[in-house]
Amino acid sequence: MKTERASRKGKQRVLSGLGVSPGIAIGPAYVIDPDALSVPDYRVVPAAVDDELERFAAAVELSRTQVGKLKRKAKNLPAAARSEVALLLDAYRQMLTDSRLIRGVNGRIADQRYNAEAAVHAEGEAIAGTFEAIDEPYLAARGQEIREIANRLIRNLTETPFEAYASAPANAVIIAEELTPADTALINPARIGGFATVLGGAEGHTAIMARALGLPAVLGIAGLVGDAAAGGVPAGATVIVDGDAGQVIVDPTAATLADYRRRRAALVREARRLGRLTRLPAVTRDGVAIKIEANVELPCEAQSAATAGAESIGLLRSEFLYMNRADLPGEDEQVEAIREIIDHMSGRPVTVRTLDVGGEKLASSLSDELGESANPALGLRAIRLSLEVPRLLETQLAAILRAGAFGDVRILLPMIATPGEVVQVRKILARVTRRLTRRGVKIAERTPPVGVMIEVPGAALAADALAQVADFFAIGTNDLTMYALAIDRGEERVAHLYNPLHPAVLRLIQFATTSALRARRPVSLCGEIAGDPRFAPLILGLGVRELSMAPPSIPRVKERVRALELGEATRRAALIMDQSDSGRIAALLDDFNEVW
Repeated sequence: MKTERASRKGKQRVLSGLGVSPGIAIGPAYVIDPDALSVPDYRVVPAAVDDELERFAAAVELSRTQVGKLKRKAKNLPAAARSEVALLLDAYRQMLTDSRLIRGVNGRIADQRYNAEAAVHAEGEAIAGTFEAIDEPYLAARGQEIREIANRLIRNLTETPFEAYASAPANAVIIAEELTPADTALINPARIGGFATVLGGAEGHTAIMARALGLPAVLGIAGLVGDAAAGGVPAGATVIVDGDAGQVIVDPTAATLADYRRRRAALVREARRLGRLTRLPAVTRDGVAIKIEANVELPCEAQSAATAGAESIGLLRSEFLYMNRADLPGEDEQVEAIREIIDHMSGRPVTVRTLDVGGEKLASSLSDELGESANPALGLRAIRLSLEVPRLLETQLAAILRAGAFGDVRILLPMIATPGEVVQVRKILARVTRRLTRRGVKIAERTPPVGVMIEVPGAALAADALAQVADFFAIGTNDLTMYALAIDRGEERVAHLYNPLHPAVLRLIQFATTSALRARRPVSLCGEIAGDPRFAPLILGLGVRELSMAPPSIPRVKERVRALELGEATRRAALIMDQSDSGRIAALLDDFNEVW
């Protein structure tokens, strides 16, 4: 959580937090009182326990009805947010059935004679605290969801109506201690400009919803809510939310306000200009077509990818199916999730990466399989886990094959190091195909192509051998750089040493690309540098013709591609590959970008 930065011009205050959704919002503060929900706490007499249990059961049933209504209302949300809300509300309904929360509350009422409100609050905090004690963003988000359900139950028990945003003035900026994803789903982007909260992080569903709705948002600002004399934002005060810089400016000076209005107008003009590129092809000035694809982490991003003009989904990370849950997703559930994304892409290919957990990416549903590891980044993760626990891979492959009956799908294997791993997967794929065929299940007409992630240095150096067993390559520069340089970007003491322009990293990319092209295998690049226009001349100059990136990056990269002379880029890439100093490489690349 960030703290207030001492920056004052007159009354102006600048509060710093975590920018989770880009853009600029300017408007009056609509402050949500964190103390509006009070929780009575007392003990009931033994004779009243049954009545208290019935009162709680009625509140549970009412909450389930409300969640059902919310789900129906979610159908009116923008398509980019619709699927994410539906998944979340389904999880809420499960929590309101026979969950640990419901059982725990019943136990506190029956055994300890808590009143229902106090039992809900105590059990909700206990469960949420368990999740948040684990230093893992996905599980922390799970704790926030438990609190949302607990608060809904308490509101129904105390007959406290939930106040949406009908009374908020036009272009209001919501200021709150916390906004749950369900709260965010009620926001009308045509009326609300943006929001800022004390709690929340970039990995939570609220941040994802903000991005899907296009609402500028800054989270994690200490002191944002409370008495104005103590630094809280007063209701009605003019507020600026800068989602790019992660700042909230309270009572801005006339000069600051004018500056931000100019910047917001410039962002609108740029969005309109880049929006005109959506239907234009990504073709260089000398006539070479470049395929621009999207990386997707959640179903709600598929519509954003299609809207941004992605020619396909080059990387669908399937981990979303396994996160924030105690059980494993079944085959049918996975089919539906993949099919939804296929439908959004309207016939354009979807590349599904098999499960990549382990290292920094954890899933509570897989805790037994993952176990403990002295060095998780080098341990049982990604394809190693899938081959160690074949039922995980078989279920995923079956789901992909079944989803392939509704559109063009490809299979991508993470953290491959040897050709033997690919051969093992192909054997499992053939076995699953035979099983589904015998059962008469409708699957893809032809076996989907099987590709490999090139993200381990050993895989890059053995790319010529991998090209003999794989149908395509996807170069993951994030992990490739990390493993090549032994740098953990999450370790702030060494993060500054992480450099994708290191000569060793570039040579690994070049070797893998050359091997793929020699074997006539398609090769894409899907790390963060794929979405940075600065790197486009170098990547394309090395021979890559497919770039996969986060949907918001597509317009700017396409703009750079259309302004590029590939022949000149190829010559500059050759010059760069002769260098041994990262600083010289960066200078040659930036000089080329300035000239062209």
